[in-house]
Amino acid sequence: MKGHQLTVIGAGVMGRGIAYVGVLGGFSVNLVDVSEEALQNAQQEIEKNFEKGLSRGKLTDEEAKRARAQLNLITNMDDAAKESDIIIEAVPERKELKKSVFETIDRVAPKKCIFATNTSTMSPTEIGSYTNRPSSVIAMHFFNPVHKMPLVEIIRGLETSDETADFVEQVAKRMGKETVVVNEFPGFVTSRISCLVGNEAFYMLQEGLGTPEDIDKAIKLGLNYPMGPFELVDLVGLDTRLNNLRYLHNTLGEKYRPAPLLEQYVKSGRIGRKVGIGVYDYRDNGE
Repeated sequence: MKGHQLTVIGAGVMGRGIAYVGVLGGFSVNLVDVSEEALQNAQQEIEKNFEKGLSRGKLTDEEAKRARAQLNLITNMDDAAKESDIIIEAVPERKELKKSVFETIDRVAPKKCIFATNTSTMSPTEIGSYTNRPSSVIAMHFFNPVHKMPLVEIIRGLETSDETADFVEQVAKRMGKETVVVNEFPGFVTSRISCLVGNEAFYMLQEGLGTPEDIDKAIKLGLNYPMGPFELVDLVGLDTRLNNLRYLHNTLGEKYRPAPLLEQYVKSGRIGRKVGIGVYDYRDNGE
């Protein structure tokens, strides 16, 4: 497993996190994005993670030096995919965008290359149909922040082979992650529960049941959740949560209908920490 070439497509929050744990796990990593700015932002964020790891004694100087040397920033997806053993797609949850990515990498990647999609809801079976190698396609659902969250949820599509599932499980473990392997069904395990809880919290807020702070406090202290639903959605992104709910509403029915208040927040541009304001306002506290 050591020395395998990993390509991560998409340098957003999830992609840069996957790239970071990839180099820490000993992989040579190509981080790909069409945007130079996104790549530079990703590099800065990854460097901050290295510095924090060093300052807290979680990394040695030698480990950090070796890992830094394993990261390559690339704008050309074709070039990055040509020598890859595994490609993890981490672009936004939009069907046409994912379709374009998988059609491209299927054309240029080696036949032995495994394809994984970092999705929280979308079908690995459908994504596999965009390629000529559906047995080599699987979902790897990482959690944000990637370097702190211990789980990778691995989801097999209808035609995913045992060899593919075994390989990506070893990749995740090499990154220091715990794994669960499940069969495909809309929303998998974690997203179905998280979307229900988060959406219900918005209905509560909409109904005037309590403040965001009190609802979060009740869930954390009463149900022993590490984060409240509003803290979590601000971290994940309200736009991302809304896209997930729309997909689950379409596939699983009325109980996943997005709360109108969530729709309003997204329309207003209050989409979370990444823009400085979501349910909570982070603009005045340096975050």
